[in-house]
Amino acid sequence: MKKWITALTCVTLLLTITMYGAFASESESTSLVTKEAPDFTAQAIMPDNSITDLTLSSYRGEYVVLFFYPLDFTFVCPSEIIAFNKDLKKFKDRNTAVIGVSVDSPYTHYAWRHTQPENGGIGQIGFPLVADLNKKISRQYGVLFDESVALRGLFLIDKQGVVRHQVVNDLPLGRNVAEAIRMVDALQFTEEHGEVCPANWELGKEGMKPTAEGVAEYLKKHAE
Repeated sequence: MKKWITALTCVTLLLTITMYGAFASESESTSLVTKEAPDFTAQAIMPDNSITDLTLSSYRGEYVVLFFYPLDFTFVCPSEIIAFNKDLKKFKDRNTAVIGVSVDSPYTHYAWRHTQPENGGIGQIGFPLVADLNKKISRQYGVLFDESVALRGLFLIDKQGVVRHQVVNDLPLGRNVAEAIRMVDALQFTEEHGEVCPANWELGKEGMKPTAEGVAEYLKKHAE
């Protein structure tokens, strides 16, 4: 098993060196914000290490942070996944599921989960990794780059299955997990209070009433 993982790692790294050297200059990016999130059913490696079908629409009733990354056994990707896992309780406390997707097979996901971080793996993370081997999901979400791998797309989906926020990074640019949490807080704040979230808003700060009077009142306090 160890020899197989080592060989797989070497092949993947060689492919990725070429891929990262070029970086992404073109993509099939299309905004999905305000639209229903494309549903899918695909095999995923689950937190209990089982490989089973995961259907996105089965998460209706909770929020979902769905994020794409290029490949297992690469460079920036494990740092992101481990960072999401470290803050997983914060997402769960906000009734938010975290789901990762890449164009790898479920068996590569399995091998990566069984490789410790000090060896370039991710260890036993607490959220599913979806296998998008045929690249259909990456294409549906507009993040497939050069018919090869997914860019670093992240989609915040509300309880009704509608995309409310998305961000797409180029391959070498890692995401900020704290920002993903902030966006969950912002969405839930607007739903609860009917107010909007101004620039640099954080949980506990004042919102803005979506009226001319509201913006004037807010700017009077905070413009300087």
